[in-house]
Amino acid sequence: MPRPAQGDPNRATLLAILKQLNHAASVHEGDPEEQALELKEIEGLLTDFWAVKQGSVKVALALGLLLRNGLVEAQKPSSYSFQRQRASTHRYLITAPGKRFLAESIEDSDRIG
Repeated sequence: MPRPAQGDPNRATLLAILKQLNHAASVHEGDPEEQALELKEIEGLLTDFWAVKQGSVKVALALGLLLRNGLVEAQKPSSYSFQRQRASTHRYLITAPGKRFLAESIEDSDRIG
């Protein structure tokens, strides 16, 4: 994903995380077990994201900020994930306020100044 000319790496990373969680929720609609992503999965999806790649932002810290602000919620791990074929860790799911924030951010960036 190309770096915006005057992009804030923190905000861009927050939005990138929300986009990935929203995508997972949409693709796996009806399967609540798969609608959420683990931290490792989010980090893997964002390895080529410009702010993460240049080392400006840590995904775990950005995810923590989203959690504290109620834009993402954590699900307690189950003992074993048959889908992932391993012991599960906490999974993260976008909330309704997170979807609203994402939609507003995308709408604002599409406006011509």
